[in-house]
This record gives sequence, structure tokens and C-alpha cells, in this order.
Amino acid sequence: MHEETRIELRIPPLPHYLGCGKTEYVKGEKHPHRRNIQAYDLLIMIHGEMYIGEDGLSWTLTDGDLLLLLPDAEHYSVKPCEKDTVFYWIHFEHLTQKNLIFSETMQDHFSKPSNRPFSNSYTLQIPKYMRLPDKKRVFNMVEQLLAHPSALSFWQEQQLLGELLGLIEEMSFGKKDSAITKIAEQTVTFLQENYKDKITNAIISSSLHFHPNYIVRCMQEKYNCTPLDYLLHYRLERAKRLLVSNDWSIESISEEVGFRHAPYFSACFKKEFGTSPLQFRKQYLK
Repeated sequence: MHEETRIELRIPPLPHYLGCGKTEYVKGEKHPHRRNIQAYDLLIMIHGEMYIGEDGLSWTLTDGDLLLLLPDAEHYSVKPCEKDTVFYWIHFEHLTQKNLIFSETMQDHFSKPSNRPFSNSYTLQIPKYMRLPDKKRVFNMVEQLLAHPSALSFWQEQQLLGELLGLIEEMSFGKKDSAITKIAEQTVTFLQENYKDKITNAIISSSLHFHPNYIVRCMQEKYNCTPLDYLLHYRLERAKRLLVSNDWSIESISEEVGFRHAPYFSACFKKEFGTSPLQFRKQYLK
């Protein structure tokens, strides 16, 4: 079960870097017992063996293993190290509530509905535990963090943390970099490039040269939605930006983002965001 668990972090805000280090335990030493430290504790094993528990679950970490301990949990040593052990630790915080998800529900998500006029959120999915497929790349990035003197390179540290978490997420999804993923990504590219035009499943199929049912299945596995669901969401997000960026009529904006009938556009907009296009505009424009 451990290998299937991921921690979901909604972005923005970005995870905030607090610090990192390299710790060495000789045989007989163990990780401290802590609770509610209010920071994520990312452990990356260099060599040796460490026995870690958290809220009733336990892991035996060896060379190249990664474990993410939660800020509001209790974590502790299950038993002392039986050999000399070296590992990296990275502490970071994130202000939004985390969610734990499991393998059967893992997928990339497009932005959830938001009443903000400009929204481009992302869901970062970090594995609770994983064996790194390319530990040298990860080690090198952590060493770069260690090389930055404290308080003198704030932005470089934040950037490196973002790159490190992105690399870990990319590695964890690497095994799923399949034909299904590629077709789903091609579909998204097609939809984003042609969202102003009339689009149907048949048109998508003709453009990508795959059966429409297969394209739908690929999108559902990768993005948890159908191509037309994604298209509707994308059009409405573009409409939000236009509503607060100019004084075009609702009819003009409707047509600009690919809707042929303004009443249908208004109905979809209200269903997605809980307010009509005109009411949404009045929140931001005088």
C-alpha cells in the first residue's frame, strides 16, 4: 500500500523551502521521534538502511529510497540502524490542505473551477514512498541546495526546491509515459490550439487519426475527463479572462471562445462558476 500513496498539493501557493541537510547515523543510532513539526520532511537515502514509522505505518528505507513525512503526523524510528547510514533531508512547508490519493485515483488534473478571473492552478502529486529510478540526478539537485549559503540565495533555493519536486513527480509518473499519455497530451494540444472552432469527437478523431472511443479513454485515464469536458472547461477559463480584460459584449465573448449561442454559453458559465458572465464581470469592472 505504501508505494501507491501520493500527497496532493494544490498550487498556488508554491511549496516554500525551509532547509536541507545530510545526516549520517552510525550503527545503533536512530531517527528522532517527532510530531506536528509543521513542515514536510522529505527523506532521500544515499546508502545504508533506516527504519521509519509514521502514524502506524512503517518503511525500511535503503539506497535510493524516498519517503515524504507529513507535517501534522507523528513519525519515529521503528528500530535503530543496523549499519552506517547516510541520507538527505529537505524541509518545506505548504499552506494549503494536502490530500492523500491512491493509485486507482491517480491522474493529472486540469484546474478546478475558480471564481478568480485569472486561474492557472496545478496539482502537484508527490509519492509518499518511491524508489528513485535515477537517484544520481536527484542527489545532484539536493547537493546544489546544500551548496547555497543560507539567507543569501532565497530565490535560487525556492527555484531548486520547485525543480526537485517537479523532477520527483516526473520520475514517479515515468512508468506511465505510454501511448495513452501521449495521445491524451496530443488531444489537449489540439483542443487548446483550435478551441475557437467547432470541435466534435469525430473532428478530433480525424485530426489525430485514432478512434474517438480510444481518445476518450486516453483522456479519462490521463486527465479524468473526456475531450469535450476539457474543451468546455478551457473555453470557459478563456471567457473569464476576456470578461475582465475588455468591454466586449457577452455575445462577442461567447463567439470568441467557441460558443455559437450566447444563452448556452451563459448557462454553462453559471453552472461552472456559480454566477452569470455579467455578474462575474461586475465583480471586477466598474
